[in-house]
Amino acid sequence: MLNIEKYGAVDIGSNAIRLLVVSVIEQNGKDTLFKKTSLVRVPIRLGAEVFLNGKISEASANRMIDAMQAFSLLMKTHNVKRFRACATSAMREAANGLQVAETIKAKSGININIIDGKEEANIIASTNLKSIIEAEKVSLYVDVGGGSTEFTLFANGKTLSSQSFKLGTVRLLEGLVEESIWDDMELWIKKETKDLKGISLIGSGGNINTIFKKSGKKIGKPLSYFYLSSYYELIKSLSYEERITELDMNPDRADVVIPATRIYLSAMKWSKAKNIFVPKIGLSDGIVRSLYNEKVAASQKHI
Repeated sequence: MLNIEKYGAVDIGSNAIRLLVVSVIEQNGKDTLFKKTSLVRVPIRLGAEVFLNGKISEASANRMIDAMQAFSLLMKTHNVKRFRACATSAMREAANGLQVAETIKAKSGININIIDGKEEANIIASTNLKSIIEAEKVSLYVDVGGGSTEFTLFANGKTLSSQSFKLGTVRLLEGLVEESIWDDMELWIKKETKDLKGISLIGSGGNINTIFKKSGKKIGKPLSYFYLSSYYELIKSLSYEERITELDMNPDRADVVIPATRIYLSAMKWSKAKNIFVPKIGLSDGIVRSLYNEKVAASQKHI
């Protein structure tokens, strides 16, 4: 006998807003399955204006309201039983972030949780990330977003350390990242990994997912430093228009892919990682997992 429920996750990032709908399939005596049913991505780039002007514009706020009303209807149509919406660095840094969140709740019924970098990393860690990481190996998890990059270092199946840096693709495009932040990131990675050998990167974010998809590699196989470095040279050699037409990239991906690849390559270089694994997980997946974990914990209390 299967028990099937649909869960929803809304991820309000600096580069885009996403709705993920997942079918959670509980089986007697077997592991619960998480099957992605629908993913809707709306390219509202909040970071571009927030990091420059300190607030969300009226036009973007109205687009967000429209998107959240649409997401609310989609979740109703999918018969979603549980959902959560989380916003990261752009809304966190916007002077009117809380005000916009209140308006969205009033007009769509969706309550937005504005989370910090550490909480974001914890939510992502609630995915099946640890099942991907081999217990005896060392892995540096890197999640590159529009406003920030989160790092988590795993060894012997445990979390050793984690750190968030205000170094994201949209910030870099807008010229808002000081060289000292790159220096801080380099120092942190080298310090945390200096006594560790055989490190592999685990990359998440829309950019590395796009690169992996275009590589033709099978799921579970890594990209090498050499491959990523060659790809970086390729995309830098093409114009924005050529990346759209020749590499078949979405317009809102074709610009941020360059700074994102630079971040992944830098992390590989400083940690001496030769490979990067791309399991295609992110904040939305973590939200669904954390919702399910909360449900299980609540049901166990009543036993």
